[in-house]
Amino acid sequence: MQTNRIGCGRITPAFSRREMLLSSGAGFGALALSYLLRDAPVFGQTPVANTPGSPLSARRGHFAARAKSVIFCFMEGGPSHLDTFDPKPLVNRLAGQRIPDSFRPVITPMGEFYSPILASRRRWARHGQSGLWVSDWLPHIATCADDLAVIRSCWANGLNHSNGVSQMNTGSIVGGRPSLGAWVTYGLGTENENLPAFVVMQDNAASVNNGARNWGTGFMPAVYQGTRIHAGAEPIPHLNPPAVISPAQQRGRLDLLNALNQDHARSRHAAGSDLEARIASYELAYRMQAQAPEAVDLTQETRETQNLYGIDDPLTATYGRMCLLGRRLVERGVRFVQLFHGSGSKWDAHRGIETNHATNCRGSDKPIAGLLKDLKRRGLLDSTLVIWGGEFGRTPQSEQGDGRDHNPYGFTMWMAGGGVRGGQVVGSTDEVGLHAVEDRLHVHDLHATILYLLGLDHTRVIYRHQGRPERATVNEGEAFTRIAGT
Repeated sequence: MQTNRIGCGRITPAFSRREMLLSSGAGFGALALSYLLRDAPVFGQTPVANTPGSPLSARRGHFAARAKSVIFCFMEGGPSHLDTFDPKPLVNRLAGQRIPDSFRPVITPMGEFYSPILASRRRWARHGQSGLWVSDWLPHIATCADDLAVIRSCWANGLNHSNGVSQMNTGSIVGGRPSLGAWVTYGLGTENENLPAFVVMQDNAASVNNGARNWGTGFMPAVYQGTRIHAGAEPIPHLNPPAVISPAQQRGRLDLLNALNQDHARSRHAAGSDLEARIASYELAYRMQAQAPEAVDLTQETRETQNLYGIDDPLTATYGRMCLLGRRLVERGVRFVQLFHGSGSKWDAHRGIETNHATNCRGSDKPIAGLLKDLKRRGLLDSTLVIWGGEFGRTPQSEQGDGRDHNPYGFTMWMAGGGVRGGQVVGSTDEVGLHAVEDRLHVHDLHATILYLLGLDHTRVIYRHQGRPERATVNEGEAFTRIAGT
């Protein structure tokens, strides 16, 4: 907001003309207009929850949804598709040679294709009735093969981690746009307003590339941003009030604080959303004191369930707790859960890929398989879309002798549950796994597909920013509807 400033022969007003009109009697016209257009597609969908005026009230989608919640297992740093879900025998046959000209694009970065091809040391086997190929690095996920739709033809624009992570989370290689989780929350709201609608967890203290921008709201109201909780013994610190403060005292303090904040918002911050989001966060924190402690209390789970997620093993305990918390949260109505594994680009394997990927696969394989199996046996997999993948894949060429470089041209992700037909392979890369060649799905297509499975038409989930209609897919992309079961 501008402030009064006198100098250099001019005066800057405290309010713009638009703010003056909205703050005066003409503002009633804006209220009337917003009421008349409340059901228009540009303003999202029709609220169906019982909380009038809440921006997080549950909303109907554009068509029948296959999934009602999402758990995104994000492998930060870029897992190698060539060593997990996309076997390429030609890579081993050409090991030590330069990549053939036939696999190179017309224009390439200088020196990119002069490194020799690096063989994959993986042992591959077909799994399940579908016969999906999975490497020996992921023996637990392999047992869930018939639930997976393995998308081998993903591609993106980000060549480095910052660009890639930003695009996979926000649709743009340039940070600052709303995250996918924020768009989902904006479009559908939440089924439980006593818990955050959008929750984020990391497996270590290292910062994910771009930090909180990955779960931020960009130009949308801050109320839709993700809430980060911890994976340790105390997922939500300082949740409970001191014993010396009674519920009545706490409610009175919160009411007074909200009244002061609302008055401040009306008088000084009418055009901003940060203060409104903070007010909403205070109210959410108060409501969470009733439900959140129970939701994040893993001691309520049986020993067998905890072991299913690998919580009994120090190597899998952290991500196992995150996956189990994810299941408990979607079970209680949380809309979007994002679980970062390898925070700080730990999957980045420019050298020593055998050690790097063996460690990361070991730490995530059993927890993710446990999540799929637990959701399935509880009848939640049909309504929960589980996604696995990173910001890009890795090249068939070697780097530093025993590693692989970034590869956004063609890589693998998979989806399970949420109406997805399991046991299928979507698309393909070329014979050396460098470029997506069949049923190529850009990040925008992936995001459009996720929204489609949630019952949203990505072209109709619109937020107007500075007069421009903005969409989650940056006004691009197409949903790959064939991924759904019939």
